Amino acid sequence: MPDTATAPLTGKALLQKVKELSDLSVREKAKRCGYYTVSKSNQTRVNVADFYSALLEARGIELDPEGSKDGRGREPTYRVSVHKNGQIVIGATYTQSMGLQPGDEFEIKLGYKHIHLIQVGNPGKGENSADDDE
Repeated sequence: MPDTATAPLTGKALLQKVKELSDLSVREKAKRCGYYTVSKSNQTRVNVADFYSALLEARGIELDPEGSKDGRGREPTYRVSVHKNGQIVIGATYTQSMGLQPGDEFEIKLGYKHIHLIQVGNPGKGENSADDDE
């Protein structure tokens, strides 16, 4: 991150340094804790977002414990709710992860407290279940 030999401070060292620098601005604290980069044109860019993330982590607060693959949208939870109009929407994240294409068809088989979706015309993909009980 920084254009120096040392890495940005983390953990207890970061918390201690922030206490020592309590009279400075957030940007200056971030810079002095190593959260900056120096461009080829010798301009310093302070990484305040990374600084805040490191502070939260040092205090034991994890905002994104599983990480995010691209920073866009929600990650799949494999739980859905029935909408007011009675529909259940699976969502693009699930269909993309299964490699489904527009026009792919499924047979719906109802069971006791579960729904099985079986892809029609592609026996190699097997059975896909939208069931929380299994």
